[in-house]
Amino acid sequence: MTLPETVTDHLDGEEPVAEVDLGGEDRLLVTPTRTLVYRAEGLLSEETVEEYPHDAERITLTTSRRKAKLTLDYGLDGEETLSIPKAKIDEVLHPLLAGVLDANGITAPGETVKRTFRFSELTLIVTDERVVKHIGQAVWDEEFEEYPFEDVTDLEFEPGNVATSVVLTHDGRQERFKAPNEDARAVEAAITDALLSYHDVRDIDELRAQTADEEVDEPATETEEDSPFGDGPDLFGEDEEPEPEVEEESTADEATDQLIQQVEEATADEEPTDDEPTSTDVDAAGDAPDTAELAAEIDDLRDAVEHQQAELERQNDLIEQLIEELRQGR
Repeated sequence: MTLPETVTDHLDGEEPVAEVDLGGEDRLLVTPTRTLVYRAEGLLSEETVEEYPHDAERITLTTSRRKAKLTLDYGLDGEETLSIPKAKIDEVLHPLLAGVLDANGITAPGETVKRTFRFSELTLIVTDERVVKHIGQAVWDEEFEEYPFEDVTDLEFEPGNVATSVVLTHDGRQERFKAPNEDARAVEAAITDALLSYHDVRDIDELRAQTADEEVDEPATETEEDSPFGDGPDLFGEDEEPEPEVEEESTADEATDQLIQQVEEATADEEPTDDEPTSTDVDAAGDAPDTAELAAEIDDLRDAVEHQQAELERQNDLIEQLIEELRQGR
């Protein structure tokens, strides 16, 4: 489709890398440095072109029944708000985030953003070289975490009743985050395909074998040979701060810890003391707790808590939507 002359004048020689139809003749175009929004002339408005530079420090998203608003925070230079139809948010968010990551030097020149996901307070961006994760009400800000594929040695997915846990082994540590089950397959495919392509392997098993070979060939450093503390934690505070867990995970972990404590107490009651002979009687052994059954109960409890958290988040979204509509006088 031919671009209106007004839009061409604002491009300043840049070529659009993405274009989104906003309805009618309105269009959104993403260039390497800016996002442009073209509003066609109407009964109550003139033809306009709005510009949103990609060097933003923070992006927030608010939605109502029909509209979505993306606010780009430029620090001392203030804020700019982009209003689009709610149904178009996924189409707009993907190229916009790609432009912001590039402008802020998070992605390297030539690096391609493959997929973007937004789950409640989790934003997940998959490129051909890394995974970028942001947790919080903002879609993105400078408190993000990134996991370059160069240091990823393993990838697993643990399905649950409500959400699937993504377990990424990066630089010797396991990083966990959750995706709703309805989107879990898309997340799994995006990360797996990008990771395998980066390492040029056929599957995760081959990646594990390749990583194991590299670890065997790598000579031990002087610190590893001489340190009396072995592979334990860094005692001088140089380790990265632990990743903050989302609320539903901490709630589920507390409940799980209580069950684990009950299992340990029950097991302790069955252990013989120094004054009692060890019993091999079949009836006594039959009174021992069924660890498999207790483990299943722990999994069920975790899934129930996750389901309750998802329901609370849904109700919170409904309340926010109601407040927004009341403010608009509906």
